[in-house]
Amino acid sequence: MSNSYTTLWTNDLCRELGRSGYAGRRLTMLFGGPHQSLPSFRRAGVRPGDRIYPVRALATRLHVLGAMEVSRIIPYEDAGSVLHDDDYAKLLEWRPLKTGCVTEVVTGPPGSALTFGTTVPPDLLERLTYTSRRGERTLKYVDEGRLIRSVSLQGIYRLTSASAAELHRLVLDGSVSARRQGRS
Repeated sequence: MSNSYTTLWTNDLCRELGRSGYAGRRLTMLFGGPHQSLPSFRRAGVRPGDRIYPVRALATRLHVLGAMEVSRIIPYEDAGSVLHDDDYAKLLEWRPLKTGCVTEVVTGPPGSALTFGTTVPPDLLERLTYTSRRGERTLKYVDEGRLIRSVSLQGIYRLTSASAAELHRLVLDGSVSARRQGRS
């Protein structure tokens, strides 16, 4: 059974991606590492077939930026010899995501388009639920549908199937809306 995870992207990274014209490009590659600023997908338990949702916390709102299915996770040091030419070109294309100390590359088929305008509705933010071996938890620091602090999003965390389904609907709705407006 596949799982779904969120990973928090910084506002600096999102601003850089926006300025550099990445909005509308389909996600094909992510990077992980050993530090909190760029956490490890392997250590979080991510496996091929799982789905990753990059998210952003901005102005008391949570934004879901897109989704990508995982094909494989390879050591960054092996990327040049393991990746086919097309995938290696994607590695170079997504280099702004390589912030900090990179130790792994997550590849996948083209996911959803990267978008910065899909906000998680306040009611979903309040019930967004994560699961682990220790049980389920909702986000901390949510007050009346507003995200006061993003500390409970820092890392890579597995969503419950119900929360994953709701984020997936948001991503699909955001992609349809962007196409209607001619942005992707």
